[in-house]
Amino acid sequence: MAGNTTSIRLPRCAETALETIESAGFEAWVVGGFVRDCLMGRDPGDLDIASSAPWERAASIFRKAGAPVFETGAKHGTITVMIEEAPIEVTAYRADGEYTDGRHPDSVRFVDSIEEDLARRDFTMNAIAYHPARGLIDPFGGQNDIRNGLIRCVGDPRTRFSEDALRILRAVRFSAQLGFAIEKDTRSAMEDLAGGLSRVAEERKAAELQKLLCSEHAGDCLMGNMTVIGQVIPELAPLQGFDQKTPFHCYDVLEHTAHVIDLVDCKPALRWAALLHDVGKPETFTIDETGQGHFKGHPAASARIARDVARRLRLPKAQTRDMLTLIELHDSPIIPKKPQVKHAIHQLGDSPDLLSDLISLKHADATARTPLYSKPRIRTAELLEGLLTEVLENGEAYSLAQLDLSGASLIDAGIPAGPQVGRLLEECLDAVIDGKLPNEEGELAGFALSRYREDARA
Repeated sequence: MAGNTTSIRLPRCAETALETIESAGFEAWVVGGFVRDCLMGRDPGDLDIASSAPWERAASIFRKAGAPVFETGAKHGTITVMIEEAPIEVTAYRADGEYTDGRHPDSVRFVDSIEEDLARRDFTMNAIAYHPARGLIDPFGGQNDIRNGLIRCVGDPRTRFSEDALRILRAVRFSAQLGFAIEKDTRSAMEDLAGGLSRVAEERKAAELQKLLCSEHAGDCLMGNMTVIGQVIPELAPLQGFDQKTPFHCYDVLEHTAHVIDLVDCKPALRWAALLHDVGKPETFTIDETGQGHFKGHPAASARIARDVARRLRLPKAQTRDMLTLIELHDSPIIPKKPQVKHAIHQLGDSPDLLSDLISLKHADATARTPLYSKPRIRTAELLEGLLTEVLENGEAYSLAQLDLSGASLIDAGIPAGPQVGRLLEECLDAVIDGKLPNEEGELAGFALSRYREDARA
C-alpha cells in the first residue's frame, strides 16, 4: 500500500527526473533494485523509474528540459535519460503479454497504475516503489521478505518462471549476493522448471553466473542450487558427492570447490578458475592397492573441460585465457625463492597480477583440504605472496622491458637482426633473474656478445 513513511535518500538526479515528469502532469516512482538496496542499507545500483507517461511523451518532456534521451527499449516502453551524467531508465507503466518463447513477452500492454506495473515483476523484493512525497508502495510484501531474508516470486512462481526462465538463475544469483534463502514454493518451481534455461541465450546465463560467482555467498549458493546450476554447467554434476578417498581431502569435490570459490580473491577469471579447477577429477580418478584415490593429470583434464564450458557460454577471450592458465597451473609447484617468483611472472606473460591470482588459488586450494596436510602448502603460498610483493616493491627485473639492454643495442653492436637477438635477450634476463649478472647495459651487452660468438664457433 502507498503511504509508508519510510524515507530513502535519493540522489539529486533521481529527484530531478521525478520532478520533470510530474511537472508535466504525470505520475512517477523509483522502482526495482535501487529501492531494494536502499531498504537493505546497501549501495544502490542502477536507477529505474516507472511512470504513467507514455514513453514518447516522457522522451519529449525530457528533451524539452534539455536532457539527452536514448530510445533504448522503446518497444517495451523504456527510454534512457542522462541527468547530471547519470543514466536513468524511465519506463511507462506496463503489463506483459504472453511469453511464448519462455524468455521475452510477445507484447506489452501499457497500464494506468503503479500497482499493475509492480505485479509483472519477478520477486517481491523488486516489486516495491518509492516516491519522496508519497513514501513506499509495497503491494506484495517485499519489505517483509527483505526483513526475513527471503526470495519469493510475485504471484504464482510457476507462472513467473514459465514466462522467463532466466528468472530461475536470477533467484540463485540474488541468493548468492544477498545471502537470502529461497522461499519453498519458489524453490520447488525453480527446480521443476530449471530445464527451461535451455531456451535462454548462453551469454545471459554466463552473465548471471559470473555475478553469482563474484558474490559473498557464492560457495553456499553452489552447494544449495546444483539442480539449477547443473542445468547451465552439467560438467559440475559429477562433483557432487564424489568421495576423493584420500587423507589429504576432508570434503567431496563439490564441497572443496565451494570452499575454494569463497576463499579466492573476488576477480572474475579467478572465480571461474576456482569453480572449474577440479572439474576433471572424476574422469582422472584411480584407486591404488591401498584404497587411496589419485587424480593424475586432473589439471589438464580440468582445463580441457573448462575450455569447452567457456566456449559454450561465450566467455570473453582474455578472461578465458587467464582462467585456463590458472587451472592448468594450480597444482604445479613454485619454489618459494625470489628467482623462481620472477621466472614465474615472466612465464605468465610478465603479469604479476596473474601470478598473484595463481597464488591466491593455490592458497585457497590448500586451505580447503584436511588441516593436517594443508599447512605446508599454505605456508608455501604465503611465502610466494611475500616474495612477489618484495619483487614489485623493489622494482626487480622480471621482463625484457625492464632490462637495461635492447635488441637495437645488440644489433648496433654487430649481432645480425633475427630470432637470435630475442634469444640472447632472454638469456640476459635469465642471468639477471638468477643473480648471475647485474642489470647494467655494459655487463649485459658483453655477456650477449660472448654468447653470440660461442654460438658462431659451435
